[in-house]
Amino acid sequence: MEKNQNIEVQLKGPLGQFSLDVAFTVPMKGVTALFGPSGCGKTSVLRSIAGLHKIPGRIVIGTDVWQDKKRFLAPHKRSVGYVFQEPSLFSHLSVHDNLVFGLRRAGEEKHLIAFDEVVQLLGLEKLIHRRPEHLSGGERQRVSIGRALLSQPRLLLMDEPLSALDKQAKEEILPYFERLANHLSLPIILVSHDLSEVERLADHLVSLQQGRVRSSSALSDALIDPHLPFIQSQDSAAILSGTVKQVHKDGITVVDVSGQEILCPGHPLPTGTRVRMRIAARDVSLTRQQPQQSSILNFLPVRITQIHELNEAEVNVHLAAAEHAAFEFVARITKRSAHSLQLAPQEKLIAQIKSVSLTELVTR
Repeated sequence: MEKNQNIEVQLKGPLGQFSLDVAFTVPMKGVTALFGPSGCGKTSVLRSIAGLHKIPGRIVIGTDVWQDKKRFLAPHKRSVGYVFQEPSLFSHLSVHDNLVFGLRRAGEEKHLIAFDEVVQLLGLEKLIHRRPEHLSGGERQRVSIGRALLSQPRLLLMDEPLSALDKQAKEEILPYFERLANHLSLPIILVSHDLSEVERLADHLVSLQQGRVRSSSALSDALIDPHLPFIQSQDSAAILSGTVKQVHKDGITVVDVSGQEILCPGHPLPTGTRVRMRIAARDVSLTRQQPQQSSILNFLPVRITQIHELNEAEVNVHLAAAEHAAFEFVARITKRSAHSLQLAPQEKLIAQIKSVSLTELVTR
């Protein structure tokens, strides 16, 4: 077993008229998102990890040094699968033969990722004999990912793989991405400028701005960090992990989050299923006493950890689940409400959660 289970990246140098100066260490498991606006250096970092750009620095994958002052491993010797924005399939080959090409690239490498597994994972069974011209954009991208996986990479690099797709195609392919991330013990580095994609797919978030690392942390921490821009967004949310505990006959799913039960309508998942839960800040309100009659399902005892002014009319109230549950989330409320309730740090009260969205996970 490797002693070092991290991916270390340190890069500093010019790239055309662009200056890159980044350093981060992320776990060698799950999905790490490189997030930021266009032109901030995301793709340059990804291409440097693949060896396609030679920027001075250090790149270490587990115990293997791919680049440092004395060493620069050639791209074809780096065990990476690279998925581009536009799928680059061989037009004269069927889906089956495009996938087989990935296996051939692996050579005599031990095949830890099987052909049938990839076909099933990406839902390619009915497409296997078609040629690329008879596939939709989302289907072509799934084949492109499959081919990259079958090359038996140690690391999968994905450069905005959904950016060329329309909204409907994105919604169709996202479940396959989630399945991919959840079922394979393969670290993935995903470049994206779409926060909704990152919320659904990522475990770790590296935020870039103008060629610099603004933050590097677990996704759940980054999204509610008051010093980062995510919590200031109109669509800000907390991401929590839990396990399906029970499903009632009326369609309500009970999810255990660190010992706290949260009720979710319309998600009949099997007991024991791990899930990712999204709680939007705007869907959380606060009260000092639990209402006796309400259509809201979730009332959680919480403690205020901090309060931050958001704009002229609103504040973000950061909350820690009280008692034995160890997780945090945020309520976005008006200043008038905060004043009326006379809110202050360390106070205990009740959080009312209007809506919760779930996506299925498998242990990573």
